[in-house]
Amino acid sequence: MFADEEKVSRQMVKWVSAITRESIVDVEGTVVAVENKIEACTQQDVELSGYGCLLISKAKLLPFEIADASRRLDDKEGAQVAQDTRLDNRFIDLRTPANQAIMRCQSAVGQLFRESLLSKGFVEIHTPKIIPGASESGASVFKLNYMGKTAFLAQSPQLYKQMAVCADLDRVFEIGPVFRAEDSNTHRHLCEFVGLDMEMTIKEHYFEVLDVLGDLFVYMFDGLKNQFAKELEAVNKQYPFTPLRYNTPTTKIPFKEGVQMLQAAGYDQDPLGDLSTEFERKLGELVAEKYGTDFYILYDYPMAIRPFYTMPSPHDPDYSNSYDIFIRGEEIISGAQRIHDPELLVEQVLAKGMELDGLKDYIDSFRYGACPHGGCGVGCERVVMLYLGLNNIRKSSMFPRDPDRLTP
Repeated sequence: MFADEEKVSRQMVKWVSAITRESIVDVEGTVVAVENKIEACTQQDVELSGYGCLLISKAKLLPFEIADASRRLDDKEGAQVAQDTRLDNRFIDLRTPANQAIMRCQSAVGQLFRESLLSKGFVEIHTPKIIPGASESGASVFKLNYMGKTAFLAQSPQLYKQMAVCADLDRVFEIGPVFRAEDSNTHRHLCEFVGLDMEMTIKEHYFEVLDVLGDLFVYMFDGLKNQFAKELEAVNKQYPFTPLRYNTPTTKIPFKEGVQMLQAAGYDQDPLGDLSTEFERKLGELVAEKYGTDFYILYDYPMAIRPFYTMPSPHDPDYSNSYDIFIRGEEIISGAQRIHDPELLVEQVLAKGMELDGLKDYIDSFRYGACPHGGCGVGCERVVMLYLGLNNIRKSSMFPRDPDRLTP
C-alpha cells in the first residue's frame, strides 16, 4: 500500500504496479494497524504504508499463477494447474502454502524418526550407495560404470545395516537415498526416494522390533499433530484430509486373522498367498471399522511369499517371522526377522531356486558370530503422503524421480 501522496509520486505508484508477480523487492514504510482483518494475506492484522521500493530481482512472466496452483481441486472459480506443469516448474510450485507445509512435514518425519530411535539407543550409520551387486531380491537396479567395473545404485542399505548389527553396533538406523529401477508409474512409487531404515538385535522374540516400530510411528504421528498443527492446517485447506487415527499401543493383527476378516467379508483370499493392492485397501477398511485405527501391523506372513532371508516361524514352517505395516490401507513397510544362521540361509536360497554365487559375501558375514536381528525400511515420502491423505506421492517429493521424469 502506497498511500502517502506527499512521499509517493504517481509515477512511483505506476512503476510499482507494473512490477511482475513473484519479483523480489525491498519496501520501506510504516506498519499500520487495520480495523478489519485482511483476508487475502498471511499477515492479516497490519499493513505496510510504503514510501520506498527497491527492485531486487525481477521475475519473468510466470508459467502459472501461484493463486491457481493453490486452489482446491473442487474450486471451479479459477484455472487448475496440471500436475506435469507443476512438476516441470517445481521451483515455483513449491511456493504455494500447502507445498511449503508438505515439505516442512517431510522434514519433520525425518527429524522425529531420528529423535525416537536415538532415544532408544540406536546409532545413525551411513552406508554405501554404489555397490557391487543387487541389495534386494525382486527389485530392479540402476547399473553404472565404476572405474571400468559394473556397479549398481543401492536399492536398500539392508545388507550393510545387517553387517553393522553383526559388528556389535546392536541398533542402527539410516536416513538416505534409495534407488529402484522399476517401471511403475503409480501414485505411490518413485525411482528415487528418501529411505528411513532401521535394524536391531533381538533378545527373545521378534515382537521386540514391532514394539520399537509401533512406538516410533506413534512418536512421529504425535509430533506432527502437536508440533506442526499450522502446517497441517495449510495442507488441509488445499488438500482436505481426515486426521489419521491410531491406537496406543499399536494394533497388531496376525496374517491369518486378516485373511479370516477378508473371507468373512466375501473376499476369496488364499491363506498362503500375498494380499493384492485391492485386498490391502479392503482389509484397511475392515481393520478401521473393527479396531478404530488407520495404522496397524500385520504379522506372521506366509513363508512362500517372503524373501529368502526371512526367518521361518518356529511354530509353523508355512509362516514366517515377518510383518507389513499399513497406513490408510496402503503398505508402507515390509520387514522381518532376518536369518542369521548361514547354513539355514544357504538352505533357503536353494529352496527359492536362487544362485549362491552372488550371495557369498552376504552369507559369509554371518559365519563369525551373528545375533538374531530384524528391521525394516520405509519411504519418507510415502509416510508423508499417507499421513496427509494426499492422492499422489509426487506431492510429497521435492523433485520427484519416476520412470518418465529426470528433471528439473
